[in-house]
Amino acid sequence: MQVKDLTIDELKTLIRETVMEALEALLPDPDEGAIVREDFKRELLEIRKRRETGVRGIPAEEVMQKLGLGGR
Repeated sequence: MQVKDLTIDELKTLIRETVMEALEALLPDPDEGAIVREDFKRELLEIRKRRETGVRGIPAEEVMQKLGLGGR
């Protein structure tokens, strides 16, 4: 198959995959080989589970206000 035979979506996918491959080759994963604490891993898995079930977290505006970053 030649590039001229690709649909626009197929070409976009090909470009995206090519860029990702190039970035992965140029930029190593800084976390590769890192050890993740079990409590942190559990917390991340709980967040994923909540998101999959549609449970929302704290609104960004509320977080910004608590951190003193909001001007409202």
